[in-house]
Amino acid sequence: MVSDEWWEQNTKEHVTVNNKQDENVLWTAQGHFLVENSDASTINRNTGLFWALLQCSMLFGNLYVYFDWKGKTEISDKDRKIMFTALLVISALGTLSFLALRKVCQLEEALSEEEGQSLLSARLIYKQRATSAVTEAKTEFSLELSFYSGVYGTCIGATTHFGDAAKGLIGISGIVVGIGEIIGGGLFGLVLKNNRFRRTSVVFLGMVVHFVAFYLIFLNIPDDAPVVLQTSSQHKPYLAPSVSIALLCSFLLGLGDSCFNTQLYSILGRAYAEQSAPAFAIFKFIQSIFAAVAFFYSGYILLTWQLLVMVIMGFIGTLCFFMVERMQNMSADTQEY
Repeated sequence: MVSDEWWEQNTKEHVTVNNKQDENVLWTAQGHFLVENSDASTINRNTGLFWALLQCSMLFGNLYVYFDWKGKTEISDKDRKIMFTALLVISALGTLSFLALRKVCQLEEALSEEEGQSLLSARLIYKQRATSAVTEAKTEFSLELSFYSGVYGTCIGATTHFGDAAKGLIGISGIVVGIGEIIGGGLFGLVLKNNRFRRTSVVFLGMVVHFVAFYLIFLNIPDDAPVVLQTSSQHKPYLAPSVSIALLCSFLLGLGDSCFNTQLYSILGRAYAEQSAPAFAIFKFIQSIFAAVAFFYSGYILLTWQLLVMVIMGFIGTLCFFMVERMQNMSADTQEY
């Protein structure tokens, strides 16, 4: 029995690690391809559309889980096999779709000189001041990513006031987060044009939206919701927990996250158009590290302190983004002069 439990846990850990490794490789390749097919006038539009399409997975995936697993107290092996078979087929189709991507026409380059230089380029990029500021901004936003993607749903499921519907609300919360992400990505990709003023305005909007969400969560969700495991929450929030407010917070978390990520991708593509692969590799590396840190401490720290950390770090991250944008504008003005 102990051996079976150890094997199951060990397998889960290996699958999780392999999944994150594959994700980082894909994100680096996707970011590089996105930059190759964009210029200064289209990078914001393309990143917005890319982000909106990407977040459709949160909508459709959670819809499947909600309707197929609704009312089930235990998930059978058959249910798991059906879900993972579907994911395997979708992943295979997605991988094959890479063959249909267009090739970018570029001037012939001395590839032999470029091979093996990715690591060196990454080290040089990391030392640049602009990259350091972007890295600091992404550090703060990674904490918020971990919160909305894993912690907040758990908090909703642990809220005693929601009764038997609490577990089902986890899936609905994920759906609403996805809706916020899709609306934000589509809005900032199609409606807003790429200019200096609006890029900083979108990030500032994301900060305000997240701060409003954090305040409502502070009032609506019990303080001990993240740290309870087998039992439900025991603390009472300041307001009577409301499903409507909880789902509104889910939407605001998704909308705010889309504000940050679309603009971070946009400014990375603009600043490192010639070195996009190592730049996006550093980007995902930092994100993964701090997301892991946030997931680790989330099960030990009360909700109030987690929200306070995200408010402080979110404010710092926004200031870092403003600094990077200012440096990019000064660089552009110097080149024009």
